[in-house]
Amino acid sequence: MGIYQQKKFRNRATGLSRRRFVTSALAGGIALGLGSGLARSQPNTALRQQAEVLSGQRFNLNIGYEPVNFTGTEALATTINGSLPAPVLRWREGDEVVLNVNNNLAVDSSIHWHGIILPSNMDGVPGMSFAGIRPGESYEYRFRVNQSGTFWYHSHSGFQEQTGMYGPIIIDPLEAEPFDYQRDYVVLLSDWSDTEPESIYATLKKQSHYYNFNERTIGDLFGDIREKGLAQTWQDRAMWNQMRMSDRDIADVTGYTYTYLMNGNTPDPGWQGLFSRGEKVRLRFINASAMTIFDVRIPGLQMTVVAADGQNIEPVSVDEFRIGVAETYDVIVEPDADDAYAVFAQSIDRSGYAFGSLSPDVSVIARVPAMDPAPVLGMADMGMSMADMDMPGMEMPGMEMNGMQEQGNTSGMEMQHEHHPGMEMPMSDGAMNMEGDMHMNHDMNHDM
Repeated sequence: MGIYQQKKFRNRATGLSRRRFVTSALAGGIALGLGSGLARSQPNTALRQQAEVLSGQRFNLNIGYEPVNFTGTEALATTINGSLPAPVLRWREGDEVVLNVNNNLAVDSSIHWHGIILPSNMDGVPGMSFAGIRPGESYEYRFRVNQSGTFWYHSHSGFQEQTGMYGPIIIDPLEAEPFDYQRDYVVLLSDWSDTEPESIYATLKKQSHYYNFNERTIGDLFGDIREKGLAQTWQDRAMWNQMRMSDRDIADVTGYTYTYLMNGNTPDPGWQGLFSRGEKVRLRFINASAMTIFDVRIPGLQMTVVAADGQNIEPVSVDEFRIGVAETYDVIVEPDADDAYAVFAQSIDRSGYAFGSLSPDVSVIARVPAMDPAPVLGMADMGMSMADMDMPGMEMPGMEMNGMQEQGNTSGMEMQHEHHPGMEMPMSDGAMNMEGDMHMNHDMNHDM
């Protein structure tokens, strides 16, 4: 059972029975029409439905509330045209587009066109480019499209983006692109929590590492001593404690509360895109998450990156890439086997993943790969080295550091294991504080 199946949190109450229920895969296979390249829905299931693709120059977008269920618990999402993610907007370079946005929420809203070059009053940032869209009112965005590539759009009001208000933008170029492909898919990555984002934010303000379940333990301490010896372990921990940091501080919000989505699908069963053997498939990766950095790979397939943040680049072949929040990467893959390939996006802290399949047939689903080990930061990751650190108080009272054996010999050190929650040792500021470094209190109320 994955992390995304285990969480139990207070959900955002819905109370909107008149609104259409949105399943976890309403926005399943986002296939962009290129001849026969549309993904077909799997028979006898609501999963992997083709998301709406809106093309042309005039668009009507309706912001509203929708019930969703990603975890077995019904919660409330903020959506555009009733889908999560929002519809694909397909424009053409050089066209003037007009987007009429209607706000059906009980609060102000907005839409920001991420990465799009446009007049400031069309940028959609309340308090900077315009006043926002009041409840029950509309706003007309009108601008000329001066670029091409893969982009995305999202709310810039409150926590509406975190509750589902985001979608892809595809801008077709006037001139032919310097690469070819036969199929074209959006792969939009995001994170979802049944806990209200205001509550997550308040929790982080009170305890920044609350969602981190990979902090060091007393067992890790003794393991380091066995592996590196007491002197080196003491020195390593003193450095991190002087900085008031943890080498396990990889992500602020983790799979403890997040469910990771691919095109609106949870990892089980995941998203699905179809291919025919020998075809070149374009995958437009968009990281629309609130807090999550993903490491993306397709085991058995090399990816050729052809664009980054909407800009064509010199093609480069990779086995894996890291995509930060709000970034986009376009890759070309060439499946050469009559089998399914896993599209695997694991969170940077390895607390969960988003998953999909590139399949020759709707009945064939790829196996989920094993996640990589959780990373541990080093001084080089912080742009520092051991020589850079001034460590007053690093000497251990009553012990000669230079005389210690590097094989983990602790005969000159008395430790009462039954007292390890505090492990009180005389030390100055900046030296190792076992309690602060390794103890983590998760007795807080989830509903903070």
